[in-house]
Amino acid sequence: MRVAVVGAGAIGGFYGLMLARAGHELHFVVRGDYQTIREVGMQLVSPSEGDFLLAPANVYRDVAELPQCDLILVATKTTSNIDLAPQLAKVAAPGSAVVLLQNGFGVEDTFREQLAPSVNLLGGLCIVSVHRDSPGVIHHFGLGALNVGYHSGEAGQRSAVESMIETTFREAGIELSIMPDLITARWQKLVMNIPFSGLTVLLDSGTRALMVHPATRALVRQLMVEVEAAAALCGHPLPAGYIDEAWAKTDGQPDYQSSMQVDFNAGRPLELDSIYEAPLAAVAAAGGAMPKVEMLYQSLLFLNQRNLQQ
Repeated sequence: MRVAVVGAGAIGGFYGLMLARAGHELHFVVRGDYQTIREVGMQLVSPSEGDFLLAPANVYRDVAELPQCDLILVATKTTSNIDLAPQLAKVAAPGSAVVLLQNGFGVEDTFREQLAPSVNLLGGLCIVSVHRDSPGVIHHFGLGALNVGYHSGEAGQRSAVESMIETTFREAGIELSIMPDLITARWQKLVMNIPFSGLTVLLDSGTRALMVHPATRALVRQLMVEVEAAAALCGHPLPAGYIDEAWAKTDGQPDYQSSMQVDFNAGRPLELDSIYEAPLAAVAAAGGAMPKVEMLYQSLLFLNQRNLQQ
């Protein structure tokens, strides 16, 4: 299968390399790492999955240079969606599948407005600990599951598209679950994204320290509970015991930086619209509120603006 990965950083690089190792034809769109990847390829370093070097690698600077592909994985930051969506629409073949490996709420809407009706659009929620160590080098620390939910596309194609994606990823050694309701799945991911993305930036801390100190440990839990209550109010209740399940997966994990913390330290814009503003607006429209989440969001707005001005 011919697969494109738009945004071959830690997330896109990991899943793309896993698919390449399984024998699929991969095409990567990158910016800063382009020259290095073109010269030496891309490498996955993983204690659990084994190391893998893809050389040479099909690499491009711009989406417009991509050949038409059966499957397109979008792993860029949501801050680029408005500009990216019309570019992607020009290279997405009829009947192809576009999977957004992005955090946040409502991110599919921007792409659906631009894509042809025959293009299938899905959202992907990544449960993985990865880091881009250096240009073209992806270090995988653990996990790797992917939850995918169908958003929209050509009538009657949903089942076939879901089956194709599930088979493709599972044969590549990736645990993939098809989610019957994408919106509920996005609320589930926000249970993790909202506390850890924001608190790692606000407190300049790794995740493990947040889970060890009694005060921040309690705050993480309180933020999770607010998100769970908001999802239910918006008509998308989370599965029973979901917070306990998410908590158990995080507790005791090795320390890592959230992607938002990496962006902040690099002076890049933060994904505040999709991770905080959109879910806050959704719960407000339903007549509710997330006061602790809103306080965290307001603090991040200040930090983000100051950081970008420096």
